[in-house]
Amino acid sequence: MAILITSLLFTLIGVFLLGGGIWLIALGGSWFYAFAGLVYLISAYLLFRRRKAALWSYGLLILVALAWAIWEVGFDWWQLGPRGGVIILLGLWLLTPWIYRHLSADGRTDFGIGRFPWPLAGVVALSIVVAVYSMFTSPHDIAGRFQTEASVSDPVLGGTVPAGEWHQYGRTPYGQRYSPLDQINATNVANLQKAWTYETGDVKGPNDVGETTYQVTPLKIGDTLYLCTPHNWAIAVDAATGKEKWKYDPNVGLNPDRQHQTCRGVTYYHDDTATAGAPCVDRVYLPTSDARLIALDAKNGEVCAGFADNGQLNLNRGMKYDPAGYYYSTSPPVIVDRKIIIGGAVNDNYSVDEQSGVIRAFDVDTGELLWNWDSGNPDETAPIGPDQTYTTNSPNSWSVFSVDENLGLVYIPLGNQVPDQLGMNRSPSVEKFSSSVVALDVNSGQVRWVQQFVHHDLWDMDVPAQPVLFDMKKADGSTVPALVAPTKQGDIYVLDRRTGEPILPIEEKPAPGGAIPEDRTAPTQPTSKLSFSPPPLQERDMWGITMFDQLACRIEFHQYKYEGRYTPPSLQGTIVYPGNFGTFNWGSVAVDPERQIMFGMPTYLAFTSRLVPASEIPPKGADEKASEQGLNRNEGASYGVVMGPFLGPLKVPCQAPPWGYVAGADLTTGEIVYKHKNGTVRDMTPLPLPFKLGVPGIGGPMLTKGGVAFLGAAVDDYLRAYNSETGEQLWEARLPAGGQATPMTYTEGGKQYVLIVAGGHGSVGTKPGDYVIAYTLPDQK
Repeated sequence: MAILITSLLFTLIGVFLLGGGIWLIALGGSWFYAFAGLVYLISAYLLFRRRKAALWSYGLLILVALAWAIWEVGFDWWQLGPRGGVIILLGLWLLTPWIYRHLSADGRTDFGIGRFPWPLAGVVALSIVVAVYSMFTSPHDIAGRFQTEASVSDPVLGGTVPAGEWHQYGRTPYGQRYSPLDQINATNVANLQKAWTYETGDVKGPNDVGETTYQVTPLKIGDTLYLCTPHNWAIAVDAATGKEKWKYDPNVGLNPDRQHQTCRGVTYYHDDTATAGAPCVDRVYLPTSDARLIALDAKNGEVCAGFADNGQLNLNRGMKYDPAGYYYSTSPPVIVDRKIIIGGAVNDNYSVDEQSGVIRAFDVDTGELLWNWDSGNPDETAPIGPDQTYTTNSPNSWSVFSVDENLGLVYIPLGNQVPDQLGMNRSPSVEKFSSSVVALDVNSGQVRWVQQFVHHDLWDMDVPAQPVLFDMKKADGSTVPALVAPTKQGDIYVLDRRTGEPILPIEEKPAPGGAIPEDRTAPTQPTSKLSFSPPPLQERDMWGITMFDQLACRIEFHQYKYEGRYTPPSLQGTIVYPGNFGTFNWGSVAVDPERQIMFGMPTYLAFTSRLVPASEIPPKGADEKASEQGLNRNEGASYGVVMGPFLGPLKVPCQAPPWGYVAGADLTTGEIVYKHKNGTVRDMTPLPLPFKLGVPGIGGPMLTKGGVAFLGAAVDDYLRAYNSETGEQLWEARLPAGGQATPMTYTEGGKQYVLIVAGGHGSVGTKPGDYVIAYTLPDQK
């Protein structure tokens, strides 16, 4: 009976692999699967006839599979496993006495007790040896170490933030995510313990949109922490105990058309011209998902009625089209020279008639509009009149700005004009400013310079991250004011922030063509010397848990249009790699201005996009909720687009891991010093398996003078600490929910704390929650 069942199983496997393998060959792919299917069918027949030749044919399959797998991927365990796992397990089954003792040369007599099939056992053993060896190799790892000594003894951190505080999203106007604190350092970080936990009470509900996420980095001023929640509650808590001081709910309600229900942070302001002790001397500005900006008294959370219209500013003013839920601000504005400067997010791929991506500066006290810079009409920055409107669908900035007050410049990371995948009707101004960093004059809003990172963007490659400012010390001893711009496509641009000219070289490289007839592609695309962009995908990079879903992914790979990075959208479907998720996203990178290094979390996930003619798009469902994945309708355009991660039949990525790393780079040379897999599959699988595959993540890192980098972000629910010199993990703490936020640090009562908000992320499917958690070192006895 065992032989009969095995023969039947081999037949089913053989039919699947031979059929799929022939299909793959017809598409120009590997021959191995068809060969394997044929051998399975031969072995099934021989087993059915009880011939011992089945063992020899199967041994040949194992030997060929082993050689082919090593030729394709080397000694990479996570790539070898799917190729050979099923084959080796069935080989072990053939070595059991229920099989081999009942096989013979002529199929009529038993093989005989004691006559073990050593040749088959030998190739199985060889494969196991190779597998074990590959478990201890790290083919994707880059090992290195930064110098211990500081290159700059007294670095400029930006602003006037006390060492123990965190005043802006990236700590200072420079956005470095670097703290000069060193009480917690590489020698003692392993001793961190939880100090306190606060629960906000704002938890994702069943009627929320999918991407309801906690992405907030709290601020610390005096003895108080200030934060916001996905539904835009503003909260103040005691920095030493986590006890709530006040809470303000702006009642933003629910809207199924909002693609993002999140708040990355609030903005703090101290009015040094006001009378001490008067109301609203210290303020917190809260952006909301219904397009308001609200001024609150930092002392008690009460609305500051003197700002704008009874404390609230309507950001939809001046929009020709203002459908509810299509426009909102997810990131905190910046304040400089008594101006509060803010952008906004526009829903991706909803309509050709959406709000403008205008950047506006308001009087921080009164809310009066002082200037407006609209990338669709970039030369006119004087405030528009009551009967005027901004350019519809102009590129927007949904991320965080940086400021150099001495240069009088605010740095804007710009996105693309929607629809993202259709470039037919873009104006020269849109073509110039899409997917770039723009430096605007703080006083007038006029453009000082622009540096574009994607030409004629058809891939949603917004510049997603806050630019990081630091002063670079060059080899000749001179200092250059520098700007670091991480991008979705993986390039890290290092520019002179006075002029936008590159410090690290930028090269224009040929890009694929072949856009739809109505559109075009740019002949070249820029690439920075410092780049974490992955090599182009090949068929051998396709992955699966078994060889069966791996075969399916290989077939699917050949069915898509793909010629490398910047392959244009198509009706057949296009692979976008790096995908819309981005190698880097809103979490940006952390920069140590003393050692002139960056620490980041490059992530690699391929996406697919497929254009759909408008005539084929079904009517909108009554209960349909906003999402960047699935069908994006592009109302009024010739095409909609279906987008999502490139997944196999078992809903795991079709590309092989690692999908996530931690990495360090020298910003003065552009050298990547180290790069290590980050994160486990513990929270990606039904069983809590601690396998360190290197998993995706979204969020940001933080660096400290103590030589430690802190990072949550990964889709396993941990906060981790790393040695910033080597990238070696030093400590981790299990989080009660997804930690897709950027940690921060501060001191209170003489103790240094590390804090992260853990509330989960809708797009990546981590566990929702509402936790604010602080860690510190144990008291010395």
